[in-house]
Amino acid sequence: MLRTERGPMFWLVPLTVIVLATVVIGIVIANQGGSDADAQEESSSAQNESADDDVDLSFVEHRDSAEANAIGDVDAPVALVMYTDFQCPYCATWNEETLPAMMDYVDSGDLRIEMRDLAVFGEESERAARAAFAAGEQDEYWDYHNALFDGGEHRPKSELDDDSLVSLGEDLGLDPMQFKRDMNSTEAHEEFDDAAAEGQSIGVSSTPAFIIGGKPLLGAQPTEQFTDAVDEALARAES
Repeated sequence: MLRTERGPMFWLVPLTVIVLATVVIGIVIANQGGSDADAQEESSSAQNESADDDVDLSFVEHRDSAEANAIGDVDAPVALVMYTDFQCPYCATWNEETLPAMMDYVDSGDLRIEMRDLAVFGEESERAARAAFAAGEQDEYWDYHNALFDGGEHRPKSELDDDSLVSLGEDLGLDPMQFKRDMNSTEAHEEFDDAAAEGQSIGVSSTPAFIIGGKPLLGAQPTEQFTDAVDEALARAES
């Protein structure tokens, strides 16, 4: 069930916006299945550049101060929403290479980052997403998230089983009994289902995908693309 109390109901958003966003995101996603990062970056850039300036996907921003998987001022002028997967190699690279630059904007009060953990790569990704939720219940979502992407690499499937995920929580000082309960709770499953439904509603079927200041930015992009996108969004917010 979608959390409609966090923003406009998705079915009330103008249909043309949804359709356009789906086209913009879906076409790029279709080209992301290969292992060639350069090809992915090139196709993603072409679609990003052709995105209609009138597209506004800011309705996906939750701006909820209670969310553990978000960081930054709830009233920051710009929000970055990232649809990610804990088995996605490009997501791991982004976490290592680009997230630190984004955190500079967070620290200055200009940016809020909201994560949406999906399971494009299978059930292990869903399990990891629920584990990250459980870490968030003990106020350690971001440490856990970063540990799953340690060194810019995602963990193999063999290290995303229940025992390994609980053990990682223990390594971070979390209560293992509470962690296990929270990871398998109804709330964890609902959080995951909500993120998946939200992504699907705008055409996200692969990762990484980003909404920055209401505008889509897709695929494996260099850090400069993100700093430029945030700067442009800040300029729009100030105009």
